[in-house]
Amino acid sequence: MINDIKKDGEARMNKTLEALEGAFAKLRTGRAHPGVLSGVMVSYYGSDTPLNQVASINVEDSRTLLVQPFDRSMVQAVDKAIREADLGLNPMTADVIRVPMPALTEETRRDMQKIARGDAESARVSVRNIRRDMLGDIKDLLKEKEISEDDERRASDEIQKLTDKFIAAIDARLEKKENELMEV
Repeated sequence: MINDIKKDGEARMNKTLEALEGAFAKLRTGRAHPGVLSGVMVSYYGSDTPLNQVASINVEDSRTLLVQPFDRSMVQAVDKAIREADLGLNPMTADVIRVPMPALTEETRRDMQKIARGDAESARVSVRNIRRDMLGDIKDLLKEKEISEDDERRASDEIQKLTDKFIAAIDARLEKKENELMEV
């Protein structure tokens, strides 16, 4: 029973880490990366569709993304969606769409760092909430007399160690992302 609670909690904490990685992938670092456009939605026959489902996104060189819509008639719609996504990108359109990555200024890099710190703090809060839920489940088992106080104390210590491990992983990823953002 305690093991089930810990396995469930660990799985939820892993999902939190994956969500943090996804959030960090969307932050620009000055280098071209297809993940920058992952949140862009294109109006495709009246419904909003993710960009990667209507076009292929490739890295042309270190500072340029190449977006090729599968349907030639979608070029203008994709161009419009990228411009309206508020990513600070200005695509150049011909038969294909080239999206040059503007050089990041010091101020922009600092703003990106603030966003990364905010995402990391949200992940930490999420991990702590998962810990709170796990400890609540353990307390319920104790109230129901399904486990002893020693088992409860031991489980609480293990849950705290698990939480500390995930918070350290979040901090390590944040530090890596901040260093990546400050590279020129």
